Amino acid sequence: MAGSSAYAELDEPIQLVAPDGVPTTDTSYRRDLPPETLAWLYESMVVTRELDTEFVNLQRQGELALFASCRGQEAAQVGAAACLRKTDWLFPQYRELGAFLVRSIPPGRLGALWRGRWHGGLGFTDKCVAPVSIPIGTHGLHAVGAAMAAQRLGEASVTVAFLGDGATSEGDVHEALNLAAVFTAPCVFFVQNNQWAISVPVERQHAGPSLAHRAIGYGMPGLRVDGNDVLACYAVMERAAARARDGGGPTFIEAITYRMGPHTTSDDPTRYRSAEEVQRWAAKDPITRYRTYLAGRGVWTPRLEERVAHRAQRLRSEAREAVIGDPDVDIAEVFDTVYARITPELARQRDELRTELAQEA
Repeated sequence: MAGSSAYAELDEPIQLVAPDGVPTTDTSYRRDLPPETLAWLYESMVVTRELDTEFVNLQRQGELALFASCRGQEAAQVGAAACLRKTDWLFPQYRELGAFLVRSIPPGRLGALWRGRWHGGLGFTDKCVAPVSIPIGTHGLHAVGAAMAAQRLGEASVTVAFLGDGATSEGDVHEALNLAAVFTAPCVFFVQNNQWAISVPVERQHAGPSLAHRAIGYGMPGLRVDGNDVLACYAVMERAAARARDGGGPTFIEAITYRMGPHTTSDDPTRYRSAEEVQRWAAKDPITRYRTYLAGRGVWTPRLEERVAHRAQRLRSEAREAVIGDPDVDIAEVFDTVYARITPELARQRDELRTELAQEA
């Protein structure tokens, strides 16, 4: 991917499985994964969607403060995370449920995060996953810093920054891309272009041919991939990670996908997008597409579906039990967990807040 050939894949998104589930004629990327890996990818996608539904339900029932659904983006997230080593670091935004599932982060941890518990991010770093980043794009710099640290320590790990299309409009992401390219950092920028930055369509966020074309200006390879094709996402990320690991530097990947639900549970997408648009993308559903592909390969069976459904139900139950059984948040925790020993000023503010809350009770 060096020289002019590095920018040869910026036009049509790379696709290994067509929307109808039939293999494409692309031979430049591998799709010869073992049957058990193919089945695991399907299982991860289905379970991600089931957990996503459970968390949305829990928020609607008042058990979670907020939730950002990834419905429709399962192939991009699972495919990108599944091909990486367990020692490769993920730097997520707030919508990467599929990547969290691949890294075996317990549903209860995710529930605590969206419930607003201070310990919601505990256990993430044990899986080489950085804490969830709510500020848009700031974690791109964290990913590059970690990649540069690994580079100087002689480690073979790669970092992946999961970004949205809206994040590419932020200055922090520009700085991260430039820094990664200048220092040949082993970092991959995986941009899930889900067509909407809250209520702003992607065509109003940039004036270039695509988001991936921006990579040219930074001096790194840019690729576009069908984000609803899990095998294509797997193959593209696998190659980009190998390139970074071998000292080739960063890669910018634009995964073309769609956010089927609202931006978060506090959003009403019917105010800014049409039902026809949603239906058009629903016809490209990544799970339906991949199930058809697996059936043609003889990998999908009713027994596999039964196994997947059983695991999904188990994890949904775990998530619900962890969230509903969790005590209400003590607002004073926000003061107690800033420093190892609370400062006098913070102690004063904490006591003042407690007094006010007691008067309101």
